[in-house]
Amino acid sequence: MQTSGNAAATQGGISLARIATIRATEATHFREARPKSEAAFGNGVKGFLDGVPMHWMNDWPTPFPIIVEKAKGTTITDIDGNKLADFCLGDTGSMFGHSPAPVAKAIRRQAKRGLTYMLPSEDALPLGELLASRFGLPHWQIATTATDANRFALRVARAITKRAKILVFNGCYHGAVDETMVRLRDGQPINRPGLAGEFRDLTQNTKIVEFNDLPALEAALADGDVACVITEPVLTNCCMVLPEPGFHEALRTITRRHGTLLLIDETHTISTGPGGYTRKYDLEPDLFVLGKPVAGGVPTSVWGMSAEVGERYDAYNRTREPGYSGMGTTLSANPLQFAAMRANLEEVMTEENYAHMEKLAGRLAAGLEESIARHNLPWHVQRVGARVEFICAPGPLKNGGEAEAAHASELEAAVHVALVNRGVLIAPFHNMMLISPETTKKQVDKLIAAFDDIAADLMA
Repeated sequence: MQTSGNAAATQGGISLARIATIRATEATHFREARPKSEAAFGNGVKGFLDGVPMHWMNDWPTPFPIIVEKAKGTTITDIDGNKLADFCLGDTGSMFGHSPAPVAKAIRRQAKRGLTYMLPSEDALPLGELLASRFGLPHWQIATTATDANRFALRVARAITKRAKILVFNGCYHGAVDETMVRLRDGQPINRPGLAGEFRDLTQNTKIVEFNDLPALEAALADGDVACVITEPVLTNCCMVLPEPGFHEALRTITRRHGTLLLIDETHTISTGPGGYTRKYDLEPDLFVLGKPVAGGVPTSVWGMSAEVGERYDAYNRTREPGYSGMGTTLSANPLQFAAMRANLEEVMTEENYAHMEKLAGRLAAGLEESIARHNLPWHVQRVGARVEFICAPGPLKNGGEAEAAHASELEAAVHVALVNRGVLIAPFHNMMLISPETTKKQVDKLIAAFDDIAADLMA
């Protein structure tokens, strides 16, 4: 919680009392607009643990989950008939819109041919070269989630370096990969708070430093015991932290100097361009992971490796004891994934669509910044391509520690519900907004106007 001297407790420059009042008012409006959703889901659904199919559905700040009747493009319609301009887009899973037409067509075509059979389909034939040309690495594998892909890539890193440890940056997000669930508290590494059933001290094989702290990175790798640094190009899924000038160049130099591999996880930063942050800024990872949106909403992820890593892994496999590698799941690399991913890469993730996304994201960021300045709020806005975030604290932020301190949970929850009541949906766990190829200027202006109205209400 952010406080201000001896004054009343505040978050983001707004008194907690004011936040509570607005949140209660907005909760009432939310309920009044959704009697069917409340009747169906207000007390949970029988048979599901805690009343929901997935536990994080209870983490939305709304009084109860919205039940979706349909989603098309960038519009969600709930069972009460309310329409929402969707800037959450499945927290990146539907970054290119709900059911992009080429992907929906490919799904219908493949559904008639079978959904999974542990064998390749014709759509698989061009995918390897397509992935290599798009993302710049020669060797690829297909998995189902970015969590799986990161796990598998880290196994490869450990196998060929014969080192057990990895390094992460404080505040990182790489899905549910156990080894990345480490945080810094008062400068000391700890297991990330809140982990369920974790009986290990994860800090034994995971080193952690702050993002943008190159001396700390150098010191952590100097022992020569780290197999891989795993990082997002930009810290996301928290209060967004951009790399400082020269950070990525130095990161690559330092990892190479110490024989440590570099894994870039582009799952959220694919918003930057058709080849992600990696291709736009000429990064040179040894390993690359992309999940969520790569198949237009069909659960799919990809992970790739450089030619050198491929050669080293081939050499390792020639001497490895026969048996299960610990990598791969039965439903990974299925024909539905092939069909959807090919359509998405060829027809949706285009330069033209990204130009549209970039333009509207710039408009959104500028509009939010103007509103923040007009209402004299101590907030700031960050953007990476089509991904925009308002942060209820001064900025820019330098690292994950600052990002964690910048969270204003009560304030953000009030803003999120107020936005829903004004016809706009953003990501539930932070203040992230995505622009898709289907997003319109009218929807962006609607979000800016709603945000401005809420800001005025907060400062009243």
